[in-house]
Amino acid sequence: MRYLAAIIFILFFGQISSGQTYEVGLMLGGSNYIGDVGSTYYLAPNDVAFGVIGKWNRSKRHAFRASFLYAELYANDANGDTRREQRGYSFNNAVKEFSVGLEFNFWDWYLYDYESQFTPYLYTGLTGFNYTAKALDPTNGNQISAYGDKWSAAIPMVLGIKKTIGRQWILGAEIGARYTFTDNLDGSNPDSDNGNGFGNLDNNDWYVFAGITLSFTWGRMPCYCAF
Repeated sequence: MRYLAAIIFILFFGQISSGQTYEVGLMLGGSNYIGDVGSTYYLAPNDVAFGVIGKWNRSKRHAFRASFLYAELYANDANGDTRREQRGYSFNNAVKEFSVGLEFNFWDWYLYDYESQFTPYLYTGLTGFNYTAKALDPTNGNQISAYGDKWSAAIPMVLGIKKTIGRQWILGAEIGARYTFTDNLDGSNPDSDNGNGFGNLDNNDWYVFAGITLSFTWGRMPCYCAF
C-alpha cells in the first residue's frame, strides 16, 4: 500500500511540476444587455456575472476552451434616450450559458520553463444559453412579464489579457460580447401567441460580460507536432 501511494504521489505531483497543459478556474465580473430597453451603451455592467472556465493549452498560440457563465441582466428605460424614458419599460432576466471554442494568443504563451508570461488574447466559438422568455402583459399595466423558459445560441466575441502569477496561477481580465440568435431577452419580440412586439424587431439582442479570471494550471508539456 505504501508503494502504491508513493507511485500515485510521484505521478500526480510529477505531472504538475513538469508543465501546465491544462487550466481550470473561476470567472467573476459584471454583465449588461444591449437591445430595445434601457441604456444604449455597449459596455455598461450593471449586474453580476460569475462562472467556471477550463482550457487545454494545445500550443503556444492557441487553446481549446470551455466555460459555464451565469449572468443577471437588467435594463430600465429611465437610463435610455428621451423616447425610451417616456415609454418607461424595464425588465430583468438571467442567462445560463455553456460555451466552447478556440482561444488565440497574440504572443507566445509558453508555461513550461516557469518564466513570467503575458499576452493579449481573442476567444470565439459557439454558446448555448438558457433564458426566460418575456412579453408585455396587458393584464399588468403592459409591464414586461415572463411566460416561458427558452434555449438559444450565441456567438461569443471576447478580448482579454492574461498573466502568470508564480508557477501555477494565471490572472486574466476580459470583455466579451455575445451576439444572440434571439430578440426576446427583453420581451420585445415574443412568440406571436404571447403578446405584441415593440422596438426594432430586425435586430437580435446582445449581452456582455466584463470581469476577471483566475485559474490553476497543471499537466505535461504537449507535443505540438500534431496540430
